[in-house]
Amino acid sequence: MSIHSSLKVAGALAGERNVWTRVERIAALQKVGQWSEGDPVTGLPKVRTRFKVKSKKQMKAEAAAAKTDDKKG
Repeated sequence: MSIHSSLKVAGALAGERNVWTRVERIAALQKVGQWSEGDPVTGLPKVRTRFKVKSKKQMKAEAAAAKTDDKKG
């Protein structure tokens, strides 16, 4: 039996994935220089998947700091 359409949560599948595909891991390792063409694709090192997101408060503080720096220079 399936869930009634009125009970489904909107955006339930839009969350962050905590597992990357091999292609995504290789791309991330290439960015930091830990993997190059010709290296084995099995036994790859772990790759961090979640990144910190700045809060609104932090973004406002940085914007204010940038404005004061612009006025000084």
